[in-house]
Amino acid sequence: MRPAAADEFGATATGLLSQAMASDWLLRIGLALLIAGLGMWLARKLSRGLDRVMGRFGVEQILRDFLRNLAYAIGLIVVFVAALDALGVPTTSLLAVLGAAGLAIGLALKDSLSNIASGVMLIVLRPFRAGDAVVLAGQEGVVEQVRIFQTVLRTYQNHDVILPNSQITAAPIVNYTARPQRRIDLPVGIGYDDDLATARRVLLGLAEANPKVLREPAADVLVNNLGESSVDLVLRAWVDTPDYAAVRSELTEAVTREFARAGVSIPYPQRSLHVYHHDAEGRPLAQLTAAVEDPDRG
Repeated sequence: MRPAAADEFGATATGLLSQAMASDWLLRIGLALLIAGLGMWLARKLSRGLDRVMGRFGVEQILRDFLRNLAYAIGLIVVFVAALDALGVPTTSLLAVLGAAGLAIGLALKDSLSNIASGVMLIVLRPFRAGDAVVLAGQEGVVEQVRIFQTVLRTYQNHDVILPNSQITAAPIVNYTARPQRRIDLPVGIGYDDDLATARRVLLGLAEANPKVLREPAADVLVNNLGESSVDLVLRAWVDTPDYAAVRSELTEAVTREFARAGVSIPYPQRSLHVYHHDAEGRPLAQLTAAVEDPDRG
């Protein structure tokens, strides 16, 4: 083959190779775009389908939103890796980098991730709901909202307290409104000279006269303690949970009124103080006073 023909053949081969490579790149790019578009559409459909399924099973809206967004984010990551693989980009090293970055981010955001995990537990297990009167991490109030990271608590003084979810799950949770009925324990002290049967009759009469006090379980009165200044009684009465505060206030007010009518005293702590004074010669104060009043006796 002549040199000119060889050069012409080489140029032709190079051109064909370039065209093949360009066509291959265009094919890869088209395939990657197709995977990306179809994958994003499929991820969106799957996340919405998951949301509908959770809605049918009565899952909380907060948890539904969180899991829907999480599923969509995971789907996008899978689509992104598949599109890069279609382009011919080595995904093994990329996955290793993503894993290392995820580990570093997880260590840096461990408190936030702990709050997320605790928020999911609170939403799934439902130890309380919005509107419940609770004690969370030592804070007492009404639950306003349960979020993924935090829980908003409204105190009885109308203050908002925002608690990290990890603190809530790490401490005992007291839910006052979890059950439809509550028991009022009203402590009352009477004097040692007062008639115990009369005091018990007055207390039971107050519970019976209040229309919001339940007849079953029946109210009762117990002797709780023998104090320094009083015999301590406890009136135990059951009420519907929403009536707890009002009935407790009504019974407390009625106790002071009816005890006064029945002649039953409510003692308060008292101390008797005896003062002994001696002069420099050791004589008691009474003798000194008598000596001042009657000099002849001194």
